[in-house]
Amino acid sequence: MIITAGKYKGQKITAPDENITRPTLSKVRMSVFNTLQAMIDFEGKIFLDMYAGSGIMGLEAISRGFKYAAAIEKNPKAAAIIKNNFKKFDIAPELSIGDSLKICPKFDRKFDVIYIDPPYFSGIYEKSLEAIKNIASYIIILEHVDDVDFYGYKLIKQKKYSDKFITFLSTI
Repeated sequence: MIITAGKYKGQKITAPDENITRPTLSKVRMSVFNTLQAMIDFEGKIFLDMYAGSGIMGLEAISRGFKYAAAIEKNPKAAAIIKNNFKKFDIAPELSIGDSLKICPKFDRKFDVIYIDPPYFSGIYEKSLEAIKNIASYIIILEHVDDVDFYGYKLIKQKKYSDKFITFLSTI
């Protein structure tokens, strides 16, 4: 996998085995960050990737100018790969290893952008939205294939890429 833009553009990172994670495709990452850039200025902003997989979304955020990024990953094998990926960069996201649903409510800071991409068909999208209600300060991005109840959030934009949706929400 390759970082698509910013100061780390073109840098390669390792992706975990596809049986463990499902990395966000580069064209989808580019679209997510281009859409996001039309909404907010990244300078000074804080990004959270709730289900990090390879860590690519946090690295993209830092590369494109976010001040700080955090990543959460539950799978130990994927977390080990993320640690190795992050070692390559001067400014790397903070990595928390464990269950996002338990870690998020414990954060003592708010995040300007939160990216939520759990395993498809896991049924935890609504639980994820509930877990971030006190730490989300502006934009939440969901990558999903199922319908999700966005109760408590405002739909900003939704795009479809083959079988998946990228949904941008805001706090109310």
